[in-house]
Amino acid sequence: MARIIDAPLLADRRLAGDGCELPGRPIDDAAKRGLAFTPEVKRETDALYEKVERLIPPFEWPAYAPLIAGINRLKREKNAIILAHNYMTSEIFFCVGDIRGDSLQLAREAANTNAKVIVQAGVHFMAETSKILAPEKTVLIPDLRAGCSLAASITGADVRLIKAKYPGVPVVTYVNTSAEVKAESDVTCTSSNAVQVCEWAAKEWGTDRVILIPDEFLAKNVAAMTDLKIIAWHGRCEVHERFTAEDIAEIRAAHPGVVVLAHPECPPEVMAASDYAGSTAALAAYVGKRQPGKVLLLTECSMSDNVAAASPRTDFIRPCNLCPHMKRISLANIYDALLEMKHKVEIPEEVRVRAKQAIDRMLALPKTEKPLDFEVGLPEAAVELV
Repeated sequence: MARIIDAPLLADRRLAGDGCELPGRPIDDAAKRGLAFTPEVKRETDALYEKVERLIPPFEWPAYAPLIAGINRLKREKNAIILAHNYMTSEIFFCVGDIRGDSLQLAREAANTNAKVIVQAGVHFMAETSKILAPEKTVLIPDLRAGCSLAASITGADVRLIKAKYPGVPVVTYVNTSAEVKAESDVTCTSSNAVQVCEWAAKEWGTDRVILIPDEFLAKNVAAMTDLKIIAWHGRCEVHERFTAEDIAEIRAAHPGVVVLAHPECPPEVMAASDYAGSTAALAAYVGKRQPGKVLLLTECSMSDNVAAASPRTDFIRPCNLCPHMKRISLANIYDALLEMKHKVEIPEEVRVRAKQAIDRMLALPKTEKPLDFEVGLPEAAVELV
């Protein structure tokens, strides 16, 4: 069950999952690196603090500002940009992130940036995606331990076995996978375009079946939106699988009128009990456009924080399911990565070329005007688990 926090400030990020200690907000991170909160640093960061003042108390800001100023200076010196996923904490997302959004937005921008260095404020498969699309650039991941339960759930060898079992059926692979898995796939997708990609692949291959891997719940939620037969894999996101319909019922009872928004990596029972569902970009757009009075976002904690910062008129009931991998990324290790130009992401060229073909097929599809809305309240669709 999710731990719910109904408060205006960020949840404590020191623990995640089953007590796994993660990078938090050590007050001496800046001092260890010879950085101080000087009048000059204050001037450089005052405008940035305005973006996060509802989330970071004033007494904490001097611990962040020197690292933020240092990172932004290093970016200019090294012609670097930072890709910040929606699940990054607010001081990263708003204060050092140059391109912010969901995995599809970041994938598109990674291919187009003129910067020589890309720092992935996200997890390893995202950094690999940047390297696949921009092999001439230096791509850095601040912490090599920033992985993903979905990416870890399947290997390239698994995909080869699946293809052998279902010859002629296209393999649509969620971007939350390793480069080697993408290389064995026909086309990639994100939660923003999964239905679009699956229907395109079925038409292109002349079939009524599609293999959609590795997220079991995304596959089931896509199956409910299409007439295609979906073959799925038993992978799950360790953040989203923990939400339940019982969580929603309890929150609705405690907070009448709350609008419940879910990510399609959630179980179908959660989608059925929600008011709206979509990708992280779609969830943020929903709140920004409709400005509901009270919202429950069923996704990673920092997403609620970042959307709340941009929607001050909306009260957020905060689910605290943390992604321990996303929370490996901190201001301190972003600074170190840029300063020392570590940890470089490398992909064998033969793997990169084949993975790029799968991503390029996705990127070549017509860009939708807005992220796809997933229908809610639908009965769970049957899929074939391989």
